[in-house]
Amino acid sequence: MASSDLKHRATEKDESNVIDATPPSDLSSSKPKRKGMARRGFRSLAIAIAFPISLAVLVIYLFGSTNRFGNIEKPFYIPPLWSLHLACLTSSLLSGLSSWLVWADHGFHRRPVALYLYMAQLGLSLGWYPIVLGAGAVRVGLALCALLFVSLVGSWRTFKILNPIAGDLFVPCLVAALFPAAVNYRLLNYQ
Repeated sequence: MASSDLKHRATEKDESNVIDATPPSDLSSSKPKRKGMARRGFRSLAIAIAFPISLAVLVIYLFGSTNRFGNIEKPFYIPPLWSLHLACLTSSLLSGLSSWLVWADHGFHRRPVALYLYMAQLGLSLGWYPIVLGAGAVRVGLALCALLFVSLVGSWRTFKILNPIAGDLFVPCLVAALFPAAVNYRLLNYQ
């Protein structure tokens, strides 16, 4: 092995001997600036997560408790209604966090299609409740589940290019999209 390939790792002893060359006036002026940036970052993160979750809670409150789903016989692969609600909330949380990660990296400016895919998957996932559980349009709900899955795959692929962690957060959302599809399939057979 050549000595040019070796890297020197700093130890605590080496780091204690390093002298900070930054003048004290620069340190004091940058501290409030970093604090303000951290506040803005936290505020935007809270909004990015709270917006889809509050929409999901509102839709679940308005259309989530229905007798149509509670009165049918369910095989083992159909989840209970509370797990369907939990999957919707988890998907909203993860997609909101993922969108914030992409937004923080200026990904929506580089690829505007990412924003359109995110909004599409959010609207489709929240639109399933009033269409299927509220109105009882099961066939439309099945088409909605297919479109939701397509938009989630598109979001996953686009977000993975912009921010790998944001793309990985969409994988549980893909799994969560199977819950309404299974319920919808059972309701289709029940009619």
